[in-house]
Amino acid sequence: MLYHLLYPLHELVPAFRLFRYITFRGALAILIALLISLALGPVLIRFLQRLNLRQYIREEGPAAHQAKGGTPTMGGILILAALSISALLCIRWDSPLFWVLLFSTLAFGAIGFADDFLKMRRRQNLGLTSKQKFMLQVIAALAVAWFLYDYRQTGRFDSTLTVPFFKELHPDLGLLFIPFAVLVIVGASNAVNLTDGLDGLAIGSTLIAAATYAVLTYAAGNAKIADYLDIPFVKDTGELSIFAAALVGASLGFLWYNAHPAQVFMGDVGSLALGAGIGTLALMIKQELLLVIVGGLFVMEAASVIIQVASYKSRGKRVFRCAPIHHHFEMGGWKETQVVIRFWILAILFALMGLATLKIR
Repeated sequence: MLYHLLYPLHELVPAFRLFRYITFRGALAILIALLISLALGPVLIRFLQRLNLRQYIREEGPAAHQAKGGTPTMGGILILAALSISALLCIRWDSPLFWVLLFSTLAFGAIGFADDFLKMRRRQNLGLTSKQKFMLQVIAALAVAWFLYDYRQTGRFDSTLTVPFFKELHPDLGLLFIPFAVLVIVGASNAVNLTDGLDGLAIGSTLIAAATYAVLTYAAGNAKIADYLDIPFVKDTGELSIFAAALVGASLGFLWYNAHPAQVFMGDVGSLALGAGIGTLALMIKQELLLVIVGGLFVMEAASVIIQVASYKSRGKRVFRCAPIHHHFEMGGWKETQVVIRFWILAILFALMGLATLKIR
């Protein structure tokens, strides 16, 4: 919005020329989202406490977590508010991909909100059933996938797949792009959701992934940089790097209140939305497979749950002390802060590996 309001006045106020540059508006998006989070955080926490919207801890988790039972949840509302306001202020509104990206993020946030609300209403850790949650996620992801598939008609997007390490391999998925896109969005959403179990873990990891995709998105939207790196150039996606930047700022602000000991939890309204947003962004810039590397920590968390469930159902034995895997290490003697910081280090390493693949082709 600021671009449309202020840039046309650059002849009168030369400083307004800055709004032409994505890098300037990206930096501004980080700052705005951070300030909104810091300003509204205490207000939202008091509001959630007043409504008694507190976290209900599952009994099978680590015993030390039972003390967190009174902590307010649904703090993801703060993340989405800061992200949305900042993005709307800093991104050009004539980008159709931005509105789809925003829809995807908020739609999954709404699903998470419904799940969190039902948990609060029932006063136990049972919200939407797994089937209900999955079906709603698939419907929302299908809407996004269909738009992207149809968007090919503009000539600015295609259904090809970019394979890391193989610069000549670009298979065209055709109609299979739709179920593939659904898998990416739903998978990313639930992977972040499973990672959200320790103070600061999910939001810190999301911050790292968002910063990485801000770089990737800027590169994909710049013809010269994309050509130099030999990655797909997707016209008009440069603006989406501002969305990723806003997510970085919102994550930083939320981490202020979510750091151990957490004053508020994000809940499903935050975790489902964040994963869907990053997954959708990866699809838009044709770097969806790279998300497996950049978001390696999320993949590791989701894989640990799948392995645990499969092993228990097939053999009656558990592979890990507790799943997701961050609880395995916690129950093995690591302090919560140790698990979080060490997993952040892993997230940074995964992000660096993802960026390194841009030249290893």
